[in-house]
Amino acid sequence: MKSSPDPRPPSAEPAMPRLPDRRQSVQSAQTGMVVLKGLAHIGGDASLTALAARVGESPAKVHRYLVSLMQEGLVDQDPATQRYFLGPELIRIGLAAMRQAEPIRHAEPALIRLRERLEITCFVAVMGNRGPTIMRIEEPGLPVTVNVRAGSVMSMLWSATGRVFLGLLDEASVRQMAEAELAAATDDMRALLPAPDPVGTLQREVRAARCASVRDTYLRGISAVAAPVFDFTGRVCAVITALGASGGFDPSVDGSIALAVCREAHATSLKLGYVGPAPAAG
Repeated sequence: MKSSPDPRPPSAEPAMPRLPDRRQSVQSAQTGMVVLKGLAHIGGDASLTALAARVGESPAKVHRYLVSLMQEGLVDQDPATQRYFLGPELIRIGLAAMRQAEPIRHAEPALIRLRERLEITCFVAVMGNRGPTIMRIEEPGLPVTVNVRAGSVMSMLWSATGRVFLGLLDEASVRQMAEAELAAATDDMRALLPAPDPVGTLQREVRAARCASVRDTYLRGISAVAAPVFDFTGRVCAVITALGASGGFDPSVDGSIALAVCREAHATSLKLGYVGPAPAAG
C-alpha cells in the first residue's frame, strides 16, 4: 500500500505559530497588572466577586486572568475558601524590589526638582548613631552660605530635620538624643524652644503638621522646612529639607515651599513602597 506523498518540500520547516497582535498582547498585560494591583490594594486576599468589583471587570474575565497569573506563580488560591491571594513569585519580586529601595537614591531626583523649581538649597538626611546626618545636598547656582555639607550632623531640637525625626520616628534612642541636647543647652538656646515641655511639645507639633519648620534657631539668618520619607513599613527612613536666607524664605508649614517639600517627600515614599496618606495639602 502506497503512502500519500508529503506535499511539503523536503527542506520545509514546520509552520511557526503566529504571535498575537502586539497591541492585544500589551492590552492583556496591562489588564493582568490591573488585576494584580487590585488584589494587592484589597489586602492581598480576596474572593473573585470582590476582586472583579474592585477592578471594574466581569468575574468571568477576571477569572481568565487569574488562571494565567496562577500558572506563573503570581497568584495562588486557597482550595478550601476559593479565595485568591498573592503568590510566591510575586513575593520574591517584592522582596527584590525592597532590597533596591534605598532612600538616598530615590530622593535624589526630588532634591534636583526642588533645587531647580524653587532655586533653594535642599538635602536628604538619615538617622545616624550621632543624630540626623546629611547624605546628599543640592545647591542652586547662587547658594546660601551655610556651614552644612554631606556628613554634617544636625541638631535634634533646633533643626527642622531633627524635629521631623523626633516627632515621627518613635524610637527610644531618638528621644534620648533630644533629652541629651536639651540638658547640655545654654539658657539662650533653651529660650528658642517651647516651654515648659520642649521635647514633648515639638513632638506633638510635628505629628500634627507631618512636617517641621524653623526660623533662625539652628543657624542665625537661616530658615528651613523638612518633611519625612517613609519606607514600606511606614517607618521614617529619611528626611528631605529645604533651607534659605530668612529674609526671602517662607518656612510656614502651609506655605508654598513646605507644600513642595512635602509633595516630593511623599513621592519618594511611594517609590519605597509606602501606602500611607498623602500630605493634607498635597
